[in-house]
Amino acid sequence: MKTEFEIAFNEITELRSLPREVVLEALQNALISAYRRDAAASAAQRVDVTLDPNTGRSKIFVEKEVVDSVLEQRTEVTLEEARYFDPEANYGDMVMVQVQGTTKNFGRIAAQTAKQVILQKIREAERNALFEEYVDRQGDLITGTVQSVSPSMITVSLGRAEAILPRAQQIPGERYKPHDKLRAYLLEVKNSPKGPQIIVSRGHRHMLRRLLEYEVPEIYNGQVEIKSIAREAGYRSKVAVAALQEGIDPVGACVGMRGIRIQNIVKELHDEKIDVIEWNPNQEQFIAKALSPAQVKGVYLEDDPDLGRTAVVIVPDDQLSLAIGREGQNARLAAKLTGWRIDIKSVTEAVQDALNNINAPVLADLKAQTATVEEVQRVMEKKLNNKVVQPEELTVLAKFADAVERRLMAKRSQARQARLAEINAVKSTLPPASFKMPISALDLPEKIVDALQELENVGEIMWRFLIDERRLRILLKDLPEDSLMQVQASLDRIVIPDEDAEEVTPVVAPVEEAVEAAPVGEVTPVVDDDAAVPDAFADDPESETEAKPMPRKPVLVPKPVEAVEAEAEADEFVDDEDGDDALGDDKPGGKKKQKKKERQQRRQLIFDEEIGQVIAKRRRKGGRDRDGWDDE
Repeated sequence: MKTEFEIAFNEITELRSLPREVVLEALQNALISAYRRDAAASAAQRVDVTLDPNTGRSKIFVEKEVVDSVLEQRTEVTLEEARYFDPEANYGDMVMVQVQGTTKNFGRIAAQTAKQVILQKIREAERNALFEEYVDRQGDLITGTVQSVSPSMITVSLGRAEAILPRAQQIPGERYKPHDKLRAYLLEVKNSPKGPQIIVSRGHRHMLRRLLEYEVPEIYNGQVEIKSIAREAGYRSKVAVAALQEGIDPVGACVGMRGIRIQNIVKELHDEKIDVIEWNPNQEQFIAKALSPAQVKGVYLEDDPDLGRTAVVIVPDDQLSLAIGREGQNARLAAKLTGWRIDIKSVTEAVQDALNNINAPVLADLKAQTATVEEVQRVMEKKLNNKVVQPEELTVLAKFADAVERRLMAKRSQARQARLAEINAVKSTLPPASFKMPISALDLPEKIVDALQELENVGEIMWRFLIDERRLRILLKDLPEDSLMQVQASLDRIVIPDEDAEEVTPVVAPVEEAVEAAPVGEVTPVVDDDAAVPDAFADDPESETEAKPMPRKPVLVPKPVEAVEAEAEADEFVDDEDGDDALGDDKPGGKKKQKKKERQQRRQLIFDEEIGQVIAKRRRKGGRDRDGWDDE
């Protein structure tokens, strides 16, 4: 038959969904706190508790010192009693001794302390369990019930926990009511003193990715891959998919038979329009498909190192508004999907610009084709006069616009060669490993990482900080002002291994050989080994062929006696003049003589038996690190 303690113990573990070990540890800590409070035990005294989860019986053991005569019952114990718990105990040892009596002797304050500790430990364990549960589900879809609605956020009940749906993460135009079932994307889980703070989203683009994975088995199984997603929640989204297995239509798999798969997602996202596009490695064809449902006549790519990647797209006149979309939505989503800045022109606009600049040198060969130019001018006059233009004439305009754009592209490509040479020179000074490191490796917020994805790797960001910071400011213009500083701080923290760097060690002659080879009375420069530093950039071709000149330190060679005495007298004369000017003392026998006497005491001529010459030695001042006599 189960005891009351065992029944209560099992009820807590089931109700709180906690392991038995966690609840048992909380009870033990509670008993320890209660004993310390009841016995006024010091925090330095060790206290252990053993608890039987089946019977509820507890034993409290306290650390005590073995003494001959007990003066303090709480901290001392006799040798006879100590050897009952530890047979090898001796005088002066610290032994764990069981406290006599049971927990029934605890007072009201101790019992209240135990209760508070139990509740606190169980709450902390429950919060940690919730955090670990939901942090593993981060990036997944969860289902909850709307609990309360406020202008700033919506509280969603997830059962044991609550989540918040901020206003910025809601779908515009969608209305929520209490007790409504809600499906959302688990965006972030934060640990706070009040428990895990769970933030969900319905406007995030990854929610569309998860819905496609649930609705389309081919995506879940890895037969179809989602390349990129561009979404404006509540209005329209574009998804680029590619087949990883032959014989599978990626667009048809996502749409489903009679569009049933995509319709389920549209209903879940409050009738949001979704365009599914087949990804193409050819960027020109991919951009043309991304602008669907508009038809495209030509796509011209221009990858400028300063202005970024720009695609000039020419569309028929009647497709211009469709390609741009309402308030530029279609073109904006296509740019996000492809990663290219898209400049859309109509055929008439492109041809008119070319005719206005027909005398430009780049269009000289087109101007020479008189018949073609006259035909284009004739068709343009008909369009300006609102006359009917035949399809064949529109084809002539489209071909002329195509020829003009290709010549402009070729001219701009030639002009970029000098700029590319400068950029390559700067890139050569950076670690090669930085150009293989993804931008996600930087410790930056998700919005900044998304804005910099166009640059593809960390090396591209590094060289732009050196010579093209304007490009980074353009990419981060819609983000907070300190975004550029955050990127710079993240680059300073990151460590990039330079595997190709080779240490260059200069060959230096020994100091002894250099001194012996030097003639008497001259100064021989000798390389200081501590100052020899290898080149930091081993990729530099100059550093591989020859070492840079190292800092040099002179080594003085002894001079003849006559030269030493002459220099000593000259130094004294100069010091006297300097001392007069500095002290301003013109009286004979004043501080000037005292200074001269001190200098003579610090200098002494000594005969060196090893070299057979007289040298001058000077005693250093007491404030220096080294005492004794040194060669002058």
